[in-house]
Amino acid sequence: MSKRLEEAGVEPTAENRRLYRELLATAPGLAESVSGIIFCDETLRQTFSDGRPFAQAVRDLGILPGIKVDTGAKPCAGLPGETVTEGLDGLPARLAEYAKMGAAFAKWRAVFTITTDTPSRGAMRVNASALARYAAACQEAGIVPIVEPEVLMDGKHNRGVCREVTSAVHTAVRTELALLNVDLAGIVLKPNMVLEGESYARQSIPAEVADFTVGVLRQWPGDLAGVAFLSGGQPPERATANLEAMQDHRTPWPLTFSFGRALVTPALSAWRGEPSRVAEGQAALIERVAANGAAARRRAELESV
Repeated sequence: MSKRLEEAGVEPTAENRRLYRELLATAPGLAESVSGIIFCDETLRQTFSDGRPFAQAVRDLGILPGIKVDTGAKPCAGLPGETVTEGLDGLPARLAEYAKMGAAFAKWRAVFTITTDTPSRGAMRVNASALARYAAACQEAGIVPIVEPEVLMDGKHNRGVCREVTSAVHTAVRTELALLNVDLAGIVLKPNMVLEGESYARQSIPAEVADFTVGVLRQWPGDLAGVAFLSGGQPPERATANLEAMQDHRTPWPLTFSFGRALVTPALSAWRGEPSRVAEGQAALIERVAANGAAARRRAELESV
């Protein structure tokens, strides 16, 4: 958050972070297309200007509060150049506290970079194991886990390589979830879309992205609660177009969005930390939210014809 504020020319103070989050959460009509918001620990402990805790304030708006519980990707011993996401120490106690504070769901992100040597089987296994341990702990705490294995867009690889790596990562995650008896009907998968590296010469059209992405997802059983795609640094309009194309495929689970930068970056650019530009920031957010909400609802519209 602080880095994004700095890039927009906004001083990254705790109060400015709070104001920006309140701007986002109070955007008129947000709940029409957004059912949940992922908070960090700081946000969950902050309050709206009227004194209500963020978790309660968004519930009052008809939106469920969630919490990011991992502590970030750190260098993985024995695997040079690769990372493992940490945060398992003390997780059950933190989940219990977050549940009391009103969190309905949680999120844990594992990241994988495609190079000629990575991701290795070791990196896939340790990160998949951590995701499974997190998911099991969430279900024991009565919190819905969002499981996020992200294959990054960094690199010059083609779409086919991304498909192979993403499929292997998902296989590793499914295996570890099964070993810990995680109920798939009680988790939401937050995957990357299958894309070529951002430095690859030819960028895929939405139909191609959808074909490859849904093809990878078909390894998941039908009782998976749902799929909420991450945007992964795609330009906002491209992420929306790809999401819309996904709806042309029949799947046993809903395909929706859990975007970060693709939703909030336009809002931050419009706001720029100026109190007089709150409405402009909120309008920019709602424009992106409405576009993605319409994209996610497209399948229902197609099936009703």
